[in-house]
Amino acid sequence: MADLLTKIAYQTMQQGKGLLGLVHKETSTRLMTLVAPEGSPKTKPVSAELFRQIKAAMDRLQQIDWEEAERGLYPTSLLFDAPWLDWAARYPLVWLDTPRSWNRRVERNVRDLPRDIDPQAYPEYYLQNFHHQSDGYLSDTSASLYDLQVEILFNGNADPMRRRVLAPLLQGLSGFGERPATQLRVLDVAAGTGRTLRQLRGALPQAQLVGLDLSHAYLRQANRWLSQLPGELPQLVQGNAEAMPFADASMQGVTCVFLLHELPAEARQNVINECYRLLEPGGVLVLADSVQLADSPQFELVLDNFRKAFHEPYYADYIRDDIELRLQQAGFASISGATHFMSRVWQARKPR
Repeated sequence: MADLLTKIAYQTMQQGKGLLGLVHKETSTRLMTLVAPEGSPKTKPVSAELFRQIKAAMDRLQQIDWEEAERGLYPTSLLFDAPWLDWAARYPLVWLDTPRSWNRRVERNVRDLPRDIDPQAYPEYYLQNFHHQSDGYLSDTSASLYDLQVEILFNGNADPMRRRVLAPLLQGLSGFGERPATQLRVLDVAAGTGRTLRQLRGALPQAQLVGLDLSHAYLRQANRWLSQLPGELPQLVQGNAEAMPFADASMQGVTCVFLLHELPAEARQNVINECYRLLEPGGVLVLADSVQLADSPQFELVLDNFRKAFHEPYYADYIRDDIELRLQQAGFASISGATHFMSRVWQARKPR
């Protein structure tokens, strides 16, 4: 009975987050349509059948999320790890920030960044307003709103999609079963505000966790979120994923969530190559990112609308890219992939 009640509570919570996302996006879309400049890319209406397919994919994701927690891959408490009070306080700030996003879209201004940053400290492709996000990824304001904005975008399914890296990661780490858990080192590349690290800590309570991100502001937010967790605080490091400041073969596991689609093709390959370098032979890399046309052709309209509604300069290239080939070119073997809702997850191993 307790498990049934917990499952009902989980489903109710997901429905509540989904409703919030739908209402917010519907209102925002109507307002953005009113202020869209002449000649700006126009999104296309989504059919009732496509909505049904999206809803079915979302339901399957939530079912897998529940089943993996029920099997003990991660604690059930992770399913409810949402900072509701904090989000409630920040939600008005999301709305107050919306006009700035609209203005950037109208003006086609994708370089509206804080004036106090040093542009030499970042790669050129990073210095723009992804998603028309205020300040790009370069301010505390941006970092404080990001998690809520992503949950709204994915109708409350951002964390369930992030958790899809856990099962393949745990499977890959089982190859080091002779080692104490405290000697396993797992790196999360592009850790952002630390949401994936929270999932990793729940599944790997004793492992050494490391998070790397290019944004000082997002790492500060990650430190605030992760300091609330019991146990050892993950090590947070500022750096470029194309040249990570870690020794060769120093990690047994590497995760990377929602980064590749925001990189130009050359940087995409560089990051994968770096992940290979950092892994100990036998180690596992788990990538999670947007679905692609090859695995989800039925969502082509949704992917195209996403690219048009949000500033995603490398997305059109990413959804046609061959990530498995890139993994092979880096040296990885035992490559496999799976699709969950709007995310694609790849698992690859560095040969022993």
